[in-house]
Amino acid sequence: MATSPENEHPRKAFGWAARDSSGILSPFNFSRRENGPNDVTIQIHYCGVCHSDLHTVKNDWGFSSYPIVPGHEIVGIVTQTGSNVEKFKAGDRVGVGVIVGSCLTCNVCERDLESYCPQKIFTYGSKDWDGTVTYGGYSDKIVVHQHFVLRFPDNLPSDSGAPLLCAGITVYSPMKYYGMIEPGKHLGVAGLGGLGHVAVKFGKAFGLKVTVISTSPRKEDDAINKLGADSFVVSTDPAQLQAATGTMDYIIDTIAAVHPLAPLLGLLKMDGKLVTVGLPEKPLELPVFPLVAGRKLIGGSDFGGIKETQEMLDFCGEHNITADVEVIRLDDINTAMERLAKSDVRYRFVIDLASSLPAQ
Repeated sequence: MATSPENEHPRKAFGWAARDSSGILSPFNFSRRENGPNDVTIQIHYCGVCHSDLHTVKNDWGFSSYPIVPGHEIVGIVTQTGSNVEKFKAGDRVGVGVIVGSCLTCNVCERDLESYCPQKIFTYGSKDWDGTVTYGGYSDKIVVHQHFVLRFPDNLPSDSGAPLLCAGITVYSPMKYYGMIEPGKHLGVAGLGGLGHVAVKFGKAFGLKVTVISTSPRKEDDAINKLGADSFVVSTDPAQLQAATGTMDYIIDTIAAVHPLAPLLGLLKMDGKLVTVGLPEKPLELPVFPLVAGRKLIGGSDFGGIKETQEMLDFCGEHNITADVEVIRLDDINTAMERLAKSDVRYRFVIDLASSLPAQ
């Protein structure tokens, strides 16, 4: 007989979980493992609400296993460390991102690319080394191997800094890898949501000219006057697309819904790069002629490894980059999920666990 989530580990924990593909979350008692020699126990104060949380609780990608406690943009305070842990101590403010484990010995792990390890363990909905399911940050506490814990810069706020642990690194990593950081070059950011608005801020910090590409004309004021973009293109307006044809060196495509790639490819100069980081639930159609005619490149990227995520957090601390957030209580999460499905958030929900849950 299978052990219940509440009893499979020694330490009682509490959060909110989805039980089926309706995606409705409700209170959930479960448990965490004891703090081992290499572990860090974290009392969670804030957790961002990622679009992938919505996809996962609704089983949009077809591999969800219930119950699911989502959340992989976690910021909190260390309450306990194992005997082998030297980098962190009780009272430190730390973060946990998309993964909490990998083999640490394969070729990609040795290159600090744990996010691409075939044995990576996601922060929630994944099988841990002991065979139990991982539960994420919509909860009161978490126990994580020290390698996957991140130091949070002193000047980054916990609430608006939390989304950097997924949204931030998901755009920072491809910008670095694909060379989208050369001052004076022209970057297009397709989609102005949780990822896109951070990409705009990174682009400006790297010294790029930044154009936001969106289906929503109402976002133009935010893009230019609030986020600092240089220009705005409505992707459904043929005249605006024509005027911007062949002007961009790079486009980072953050759109999580099915959308046409041809208009984006048309905006690129010769040798331009279109890098996609959004995860639509259905395949996109790839038009080959614009690629061939312009010697253009389409690439993809996942979130970065632990070393690069720490680099990104430090970069954000130096440049005062945070996400634009709407802070909610945990019992408002189902309404937030409904709004997220309609793109009704500017630009990231963050759950205040510290005030939503009883004192530890």
